[in-house]
Amino acid sequence: MTEALQTGLILFSFVVVCGGEPTHAGPDRMGDSHGHDRPVHLTSHWAFQLVNDSLTFSRADSFCRGQFSSLPTLDQSKDQEGALELIRQTGLRSPVWVGNPSSTASKPVALSKQYLQLSALHFPKESRDGFTRVNMSFLALSSVTVCVRVQWNPEWKEVSTIFSYAAPVFTNEFQLRGQVDMQGRILLALIIHGKHLPYKAFFSNDGAWHHICVTWCRSSGDWAIYVDGDRKDMGSGTDTSRDIYGDGIFILGQDQDSFGGNFTEPFFGNITDLNVWNITLEKRHVHAINACSPMTKDMLFNWNLDHLSSHPVVKEVQVFLFCPVHQQMELQDCKTLQGWSNQLPLFGQTDCSDLLPFICRSSRERYLKMKQMSDSRNSHPTAFMSHLMKHSNKTQAVLGQQPSELGSLAQASALLNISVQALEDTQQEGLQPTDMVSLIQLLFLAADVPIQPLTDATNHSQENIKELGQHFISVADSIICEDNALKWQAIKGVVNGPMDVVKSIDRMVTSLSPHLLAENDHLTIHSPNIKLEVQQQRLQEGSRGSSFCGPETEKHANIDCISVPHQKIQDLRNNGFHKLTLVNTWYGSLRPLFTPEENITMVPTVTDGSQRYLGTVLGSSVISTTVLGDDQPVSTAVHFQLQHRVQNPTGTVYDPVCAFWDFSLIPEAGGWWNTKGCEVVSKQYGYTVCYCNHTTNFALLLQVYEAQRSPENEKALQVLTFIGCGVSLCGLLFTFILFIAVGVPKSDRTTVHKNLIVALGIAELLLMCSDWASAYEAACFVVTALLHLFFMASFSWMLVEGLLLWSKVVSVNISEDRRMRLYYIIGWGLPVLIVGVTLAVSVDEYKAEDHCWLNVRSDTIWAFVGPVIFVLTVNAVVLCRVVMVTVSSARRRAKMLSPSSASKMQTFDLTWAVTRPVLILLPVLGLTWLCGVLVHLSVVVAYIFIALNAFQGLYIFLVYAVYNSEVRNAIKRIKEKRKALSFTNCSQPTSFLPSQRAPVTSWGHSPLTPSSPETSETSGPPSSSSTSLVIKNESFRKESFVTFSLKPASGNQVVLLTGFKPSGIS
Repeated sequence: MTEALQTGLILFSFVVVCGGEPTHAGPDRMGDSHGHDRPVHLTSHWAFQLVNDSLTFSRADSFCRGQFSSLPTLDQSKDQEGALELIRQTGLRSPVWVGNPSSTASKPVALSKQYLQLSALHFPKESRDGFTRVNMSFLALSSVTVCVRVQWNPEWKEVSTIFSYAAPVFTNEFQLRGQVDMQGRILLALIIHGKHLPYKAFFSNDGAWHHICVTWCRSSGDWAIYVDGDRKDMGSGTDTSRDIYGDGIFILGQDQDSFGGNFTEPFFGNITDLNVWNITLEKRHVHAINACSPMTKDMLFNWNLDHLSSHPVVKEVQVFLFCPVHQQMELQDCKTLQGWSNQLPLFGQTDCSDLLPFICRSSRERYLKMKQMSDSRNSHPTAFMSHLMKHSNKTQAVLGQQPSELGSLAQASALLNISVQALEDTQQEGLQPTDMVSLIQLLFLAADVPIQPLTDATNHSQENIKELGQHFISVADSIICEDNALKWQAIKGVVNGPMDVVKSIDRMVTSLSPHLLAENDHLTIHSPNIKLEVQQQRLQEGSRGSSFCGPETEKHANIDCISVPHQKIQDLRNNGFHKLTLVNTWYGSLRPLFTPEENITMVPTVTDGSQRYLGTVLGSSVISTTVLGDDQPVSTAVHFQLQHRVQNPTGTVYDPVCAFWDFSLIPEAGGWWNTKGCEVVSKQYGYTVCYCNHTTNFALLLQVYEAQRSPENEKALQVLTFIGCGVSLCGLLFTFILFIAVGVPKSDRTTVHKNLIVALGIAELLLMCSDWASAYEAACFVVTALLHLFFMASFSWMLVEGLLLWSKVVSVNISEDRRMRLYYIIGWGLPVLIVGVTLAVSVDEYKAEDHCWLNVRSDTIWAFVGPVIFVLTVNAVVLCRVVMVTVSSARRRAKMLSPSSASKMQTFDLTWAVTRPVLILLPVLGLTWLCGVLVHLSVVVAYIFIALNAFQGLYIFLVYAVYNSEVRNAIKRIKEKRKALSFTNCSQPTSFLPSQRAPVTSWGHSPLTPSSPETSETSGPPSSSSTSLVIKNESFRKESFVTFSLKPASGNQVVLLTGFKPSGIS
């Protein structure tokens, strides 16, 4: 194998294993690009690799990620033993970087907006006299750092002095001045020992807050100006012969032409957070202070209004300052392994910017698989590697660098450039698994290359950055191509998955976005499987919302889209942001790269029972957005819609779920799908619209269900439901009409029956209308609430039936009026309360998505099932108690009278008569809704539920009407009245006294005797003018009556005897 080929292979594999199978007796060796060996020690589960290249903590962490490993935390004894053995065998004496779980520097930081509330000083433009004096005495300073936050008035265009320090012997001792240039920028300049340094450092005259730090050191004569954490200007050559004089006066907002007075060049705007140190702060300290991290060491003055004296025109105001959170870690010390004592590790804390060796830890299986791939690559070079070496001869200087020395964009761009050329040459052969691993490692390193500050970048470097972005996307596209789906399975044990590529793209574009948009406010990079768009806008009143769509397809135009709502962008402006950058990416080929057989673990969505859950799969493209406010990542809500890219096989259906890839969910696996904060807005044919309250990488997960109901079954169930509800409604209606028409005596039991019939009847009517209402969202919601209310009322009145039975048999000390008021409260008040509370608590999850009933996918269904179970339980207890009391009472009475078999039958009849209504109704309603709750188990249960629901009305008609003694007696009385009236109209009376004719009206005024069955219901008050006695002659037929009418006459008592007989009898 040629030396050039060796160099190329080592470059992209980064580790070429030389030697046999490692043992625990000594470390394995992994070669770097210079032929040096990297010791590796294997344990039963882990592989520990010592990297002697000294890097900063962040670079070391990045390098380990590029090796598909991580810095070990060494918090477990087995990890400590492995690291100890590795260091012992290598004889390393210096500290090494190790991971710290609590350190934000050891993992990507979740960036967000952070504000700090401070008191500030307002210098109004209306007066040129405003100033503030620092009330403290300064000693002579050999080094000094002054930091202050400034909000410049955009309307002021003249020279202003931000602060000035004057000594008794020299007025212009130390001063910071600013002026507006022709481009509208604020230029800054220092005056040190009276020497005016040039105006070079600047910030935008945008009315925003800016953090300014100036430093000076006598020993070196060096000075620097930092703006918003970045060094904007620096130099040397100042007077090093003396310190800054002490006993001076420090003034904010004015220049001192004389010691402590004669102010000129006023400042207009706001000033806060002035801090002074007697040392020269380093760049990392300035970064941290800009991010609101405290730095109290060697501090001379800390911002405090109590230590300031201001002119009356200067007013105190409260301000909120933005703090870029990700820079706070710069001041933190990072964890190091210092050595060992008594077999225990000695940990320490070291400045994160120090250069130290480090240890990378990966799983034993991953290391062995990488070693196997390296051996295969050495013995059988791939076509891609061969073409790579052919192009690498042109840039041998770049390719010869060690991975840890890949410290510039130029090097990264050159590596990506020759990779793209090699990919073009091997389009027909394609990539091999080993090639994919090497390219993924290259993307990791290129994404973490330090970026040169924008102000220091030349036109040539800007072109390199754009070219790097293009090549980066091209390489990533070739890796996640659908043709590589099977090859992803081959490298599964080494690479976490295709989302590793997505993560590297996110990191690269986020860090490069200021450079990519240095000349234009919009950039699009398009490849066959990836579309990247970066856009930037200044936030102002009326800023528009932002939207991004994937490439158009033949059938659907821009079906995959994501947008940031207009209101959210306005919220960013209201929170103090001035510039908005949006990084949007669409990935069209990731779905086939996920193993189809590997089901995504997710709690199934409970359905209405028509489907059986099979699993969850990725069912769409992946779309992402990153929001940068003032170049700092912030999180905001987004809307997105994605096309379903999985066809429905026969017999299966899909339910879309909005999800995002959470890199922190399972770190060792590279993350996993999560649904927190995301919800479905609408489901359309072929695509779904989602809402998420944060920004990241989004996709649709399709939950797969086996359709257990055919379309024929669905149609049959709908028709049968309508017919069954109609039959039940008819039975209830007949029962209610019968109660009204036959004149059933008014009683509390009759009232309860009527209310139960009304509640259940309205519920059945609503159930018949629910299929129609499902097509209208508002109507369906109302129908759902009413169904909930009236079915709850049905069970509530069923509970009242039980309580009424209890009051009649067990506890009889409650008056009827008080009892009925309580029954109405339970029967109607309790359902209204339950429905109202349920709507108040879960109005968004109240209704099911595709039909008019409670949502069984949430806990809302328990607002119905819970009370039903309670009612059935209470009524079962009541029935048992009533039966026991009735039987016991009947037995005592039977023993007192006659213990005959007839008395025993009487006991049974009495018990049955008392408990029959509730005893029959309990299983009817209970069994019906038991099937209703279990309807999702089988289509057979659905048919049983429909049948039982149809016969509910018939059951109630039979129990409350046909076999109700009160109703039957009322009907019997009506029949007897009608027969009696028919006799009156069809028969002529025979008078025993010809001289006096009996008035026909005497029948109507004659009260019935107590022996009549109708006495209690139809008798009226006795007449004062006539008294009648009706005698039923048993010797005649049942229809024959004899009436004796006693009527007072003048002077004599006349007895009138009238006989009736049915017509047709001779």
